[in-house]
Amino acid sequence: MKAVEITSYGAPDVLRLGERPAPIAGKGEVLIRVAASGVNRPDVLQRTGNYPVPPGASDIPGLEVAGQIIGGDAEAMGSAGFKMGDRVCALVAGGGYADTCVAPVGQCLHVPQGLSDVEAASLPETFFTVWSNVFERARLQAGETLLIQGGSSGIGVTAIQLAKAMGATVLVTAGSDEKCAACLALGADHAINYNSADFVEEVKRITNGQGVNVILDMVAGSYVSREVECLAEDGRMVIIAVQGGVKAEFNAGLVLRKRLTITGSTLRPRSLEFKTAIAKALAEKVWPLIAAGAIKPVIHSTFAAADAARAHVLMESNQHIGKIVLTWQE
Repeated sequence: MKAVEITSYGAPDVLRLGERPAPIAGKGEVLIRVAASGVNRPDVLQRTGNYPVPPGASDIPGLEVAGQIIGGDAEAMGSAGFKMGDRVCALVAGGGYADTCVAPVGQCLHVPQGLSDVEAASLPETFFTVWSNVFERARLQAGETLLIQGGSSGIGVTAIQLAKAMGATVLVTAGSDEKCAACLALGADHAINYNSADFVEEVKRITNGQGVNVILDMVAGSYVSREVECLAEDGRMVIIAVQGGVKAEFNAGLVLRKRLTITGSTLRPRSLEFKTAIAKALAEKVWPLIAAGAIKPVIHSTFAAADAARAHVLMESNQHIGKIVLTWQE
């Protein structure tokens, strides 16, 4: 098979298209002929040597794919409602940057009606992450307010649409007026340009001093102390990345007085059972919304797999709005 390999840790140009033996699907797995592969921030971290591959996972980067089932465990497929030839998208622990990929049956979802392979490949990583963290870990409810740090990212555009579909009020931060406008167009109620305004003061103004119920944070570091100030009583903050650093100081007195919860998680090392449960929730509660057009994939750019290095340059530039996807043409 063809695969994008990390030839050594470093800049984007360490990514090279090469050849590997095709994987073999084992018990409870399917083999997918990949048409498109999503590009995500963890892929960049893996390329630079800052995101170790979980035990047993492929060293090939890539956490999400879309394509056609061409083999695998027939019994497991049948039990999960899949068959040979089905178009699926899947969350994987690695190996997504290849034209053939193995995925656990439990982490596969049918491609929503009307979506292309590119659109489908943009779904698993962000939708699994947002559902798990915003709706399960942080327990966002209809009528509550959510603040998303980095609203124009792949995670951000997913979180905006999901939160709005579930009846929440959505505030976002973004780094330019253009990105703020894009977030508003996707349904965000308020967008704050963090380069021209203090998001803490803006959140207090927008919420009349009450604060938000939930914060989705991909920055951490110095943001944590400011986010504690933004939370309402019984507020919940969930940290899913540490782009601003792993250490933070904050006012613990505010945490006590407002009964705050600060939590976090990372998806890649979680168990098959955990990810399967998320897939089932998405199939039941979210995929119908996508099929109905109420939630739409946001694709910024596509690149041929051989141009994966260019895709990573774009990812690191932070100039994109939505998802970046690699395509595998015959």
